[in-house]
Amino acid sequence: MNFWKKLTHEERKARIEKALHDNVNFSKDASLGYPASKLDNRVFYDDAPFLKDAPTLQTYVANPNNIGCHTFGTSEKAFYGTQEIEREVLNVIAVDIFKAKENEFDGYIAPGGTEANIQAIWVFRNEFMHKFDAKLDEIAILASEDTHYSIPKASNLLQIDWLKIPVGFENREIDVNALDNIISEAKNKGKKYFIAVANMGTTMFGSVDNPDDYTSILEKHNVTYRLHIDGAYGGFVYPFSNQKSNINFSNPKISSITIDAHKMLQAPYGTGVFVCRKGLIENVLTKEAEYVEGMDLTLCGSRSGANAVAVWMILFTYGAYGWFEKVSILQMRTQFLCHELDKLYIKYFREPFMNIVTIHAESIPEKIAEKYDLVPQQHNENNKWYKIVLMDHVEVEHLTKFIDELKASVNG
Repeated sequence: MNFWKKLTHEERKARIEKALHDNVNFSKDASLGYPASKLDNRVFYDDAPFLKDAPTLQTYVANPNNIGCHTFGTSEKAFYGTQEIEREVLNVIAVDIFKAKENEFDGYIAPGGTEANIQAIWVFRNEFMHKFDAKLDEIAILASEDTHYSIPKASNLLQIDWLKIPVGFENREIDVNALDNIISEAKNKGKKYFIAVANMGTTMFGSVDNPDDYTSILEKHNVTYRLHIDGAYGGFVYPFSNQKSNINFSNPKISSITIDAHKMLQAPYGTGVFVCRKGLIENVLTKEAEYVEGMDLTLCGSRSGANAVAVWMILFTYGAYGWFEKVSILQMRTQFLCHELDKLYIKYFREPFMNIVTIHAESIPEKIAEKYDLVPQQHNENNKWYKIVLMDHVEVEHLTKFIDELKASVNG
């Protein structure tokens, strides 16, 4: 690991204090031109004694605006300190976790994974339009039926078609024959440019798409494409549980990756991360943002620097080995649950390297599903699946109580 270290509380505290010192201080500096300030101190007390030992809360009160893309060109000098923190976070995620080469990526901390996915598709749509003079009706998104609803949102907002790829009911794998036929049919209807979205941990199943399924068929059809990885859920799990995975920037066919910090990492909502290879993000430059120092290359524009600090604090509290240990514990709990379900002959789906177990709905009485807040695939009478997510708060004791009630219902 080049960037990811485990730091003591005092080291973390000192680093954030330096970042805030390097930012504009609205309490002391004569900063007349910014349409911003610290949080209102009638409501958010900046002299509360507990803040001195709470760097993240200090940052929320200071209210830095991390507008811009701090891996690309210059940025607003007023918030240089928290921009540096964001760059440190991006180095950990892009280089240490997803195997990018140093200084060969761009990205930012977005207000959630939905925006991060839309950002990726926006970048590639514009690239096709700028580079090939592509028309909107010549561009299409390829993503599975299990993909996150941010993809149909992107389709609607960016006015390009989403071609939904079916998956196997039991194994949740992309139907490559259907993919082949869908691309062939799309070409016949005038589609020339494709944005493929491969999932690293779908929301409902935790399933992981094989990116080669997309690239092999797209290359067979000799079409222009970009490949995006939606790791919003799985990005902080799969690279640690499956260390042989090459679903990262070591694969030259992968152009961008998104990952959420507000899921597995337990950062505050909303905290998504977008990273892409150099030479791509400038396709969404907003030239009209002339008063912004540097370049606005993000969908949201203004965004909280405190979210970058929160992610930094989590990453550098654990360090790489501490995080691997945490993921390993969750994998063991997931395996425990699967073993107990096997003993009851209950059918379920589980991606071997993920911590989501999705059970056939017919095996779960509705009262048990409601009691344990199991999430249905559909909130209607046609629901076929319930999912359990083995998050940090889900202890073995919770699982044994659930299994005991399930066992009673099966035997009853």
